Amino acid sequence: MAQLIYSAIASLDGYIADEQGKFDWAEPDEEVHAFANELERATGTHLYGRRMYETMKVWEIDEMLEGQPQVMRDYAEIWRAADKIVYSRSLEAVETSRTRLERDFDPEAVRDLKETATRDLSIGGAELAGQALDAGLVDEIHLLLVPFAVGAGKAALSIGRHIPLELLDQRRFGNGTVYLRYRLRGL
Repeated sequence: MAQLIYSAIASLDGYIADEQGKFDWAEPDEEVHAFANELERATGTHLYGRRMYETMKVWEIDEMLEGQPQVMRDYAEIWRAADKIVYSRSLEAVETSRTRLERDFDPEAVRDLKETATRDLSIGGAELAGQALDAGLVDEIHLLLVPFAVGAGKAALSIGRHIPLELLDQRRFGNGTVYLRYRLRGL
């Protein structure tokens, strides 16, 4: 059975975007980006909400990669090779390959997908991940905490209940970013 992993880059005070919706302060350097690339290699399918999909679809644009470091081109290849499912009631159509649109997040369908998938699944977007966490679908949480505090904004964990976690791994990077890998306790 595949695992469902929620990954996020967040400020030290727990936000994935500031009050203006900006997240430029979270851009990873090459060391952190290469590490994130390795984490993503195991992913066969990404589950996204509309806003996260809108952010991520740039990885399919070749012109965006011109003049960029190899680590970014590597990530684009990893992202393009994975399947994507976008959950949105407002999006008319998807614009990227290997992508399908679902109108509603169905926990049972995701449970079935986990049981049949041969590679891990990732879930992106705090609200969608919150739904999956509340439904008991998420197996692990991977956080990259950057050395920056924004004070307010969009929380990395949008949950409606207490969730006990067990620390599985941690790593510190040269730029002060810290990686934390948690398993939901009781799984």
